[in-house]
Amino acid sequence: MKTLPFAIPTLFGLEGPVSTELKRLGLSDVRAEDGRVFCTGSEADIPRLNLNLRCGERVLIVLGRFSAPTFDALFECVRALPWEEFIPKGGQFPVKGHCLNSALHAVPACQSIVKKAVAARLGAAYGMETLPETGALYQIQFSIMKDMATLMLDTSGAGLYKRGYRAEGVDAPLRETLAAGLVTLSRYRGKGPFCDPFCGSGTIAIEAALMARNRAPGLNRVFSAQKWRNLDAKLWLDAADEAMDKEFHGSYDIWGGDVDPKAVTLARHNARLAEVDDIARFEVADAAQFRREEPTGTIVTNPPYGERIMEKDDAETLYRAFGAAYAALPDGWRLTLLSSHTEFERTFGRKADKKRKLYNGMLKCDAFFYRP
Repeated sequence: MKTLPFAIPTLFGLEGPVSTELKRLGLSDVRAEDGRVFCTGSEADIPRLNLNLRCGERVLIVLGRFSAPTFDALFECVRALPWEEFIPKGGQFPVKGHCLNSALHAVPACQSIVKKAVAARLGAAYGMETLPETGALYQIQFSIMKDMATLMLDTSGAGLYKRGYRAEGVDAPLRETLAAGLVTLSRYRGKGPFCDPFCGSGTIAIEAALMARNRAPGLNRVFSAQKWRNLDAKLWLDAADEAMDKEFHGSYDIWGGDVDPKAVTLARHNARLAEVDDIARFEVADAAQFRREEPTGTIVTNPPYGERIMEKDDAETLYRAFGAAYAALPDGWRLTLLSSHTEFERTFGRKADKKRKLYNGMLKCDAFFYRP
């Protein structure tokens, strides 16, 4: 089975957790850059990565990296890549990408050049002047940064954050990959109580439940590469069997609360779709009144920021009340909280033990860590 280089795009700030995931899955040559992590594996790792990654955004095969200071260089280098080894006669190969700090900065023009170069290569390989593109999808992605081009094939299709358990959401939903990243950074490993007092549609608690159970997050969805003619379907079955064999079946205390009854109903619905409703429970509850008697536990939460749902003053009042509730908990409780509010620590009433910059969509945030 041939060796393949992979690129895993990440939300900024989650490169570390994704690198750790890749190493645990047995991938080699793991190397992180801003917003993506590279590694090396085999064809069998295409389904393994898609099914198991919690914090990565998608799984891309890297076909080539080269200097592209001109359109001629871009065309010739793209045409030199072995596209026919992946894209069969009739395969659809749309192109999308981005350019940053490069001589080639017009994305539509670069898309056109890449498309023409791939078509020229495939046309020569299949002896066809016109390619029908009526078959499976082979999405091409390119990245040109500081004149260095990276050409990739997307194996995932819809982003990996689309687990299949959330058909709808409440206001300001948290992306599943970011929720999983927060749970990972909180160091929760299925031991002791886990709580999200601002649960919304339940994403953080559901991701914690999937992690506690060691259930692969991609088991309930499909991926583009499942339809690829040159990828053995048995590899997907083997990867799914491997993932299910590694699941745990213990007892866990995972709780989410929200003042909005509709959000709680939706969270319960999503937990059923994720098949974790037996270990994740949700209740209508006010975070300002949050109480737990256990000596230790983990809180991971994403309260309203002020910019998106509530007015700033209301958000600060809420932070102050929740800060008082957290201060009243037994000393062994850890807290990981995501907020974009620049004065969060002041309104919460305590400086964080550690902070980490993250992005919720395009919104720059901080993860605040409070340790016992």
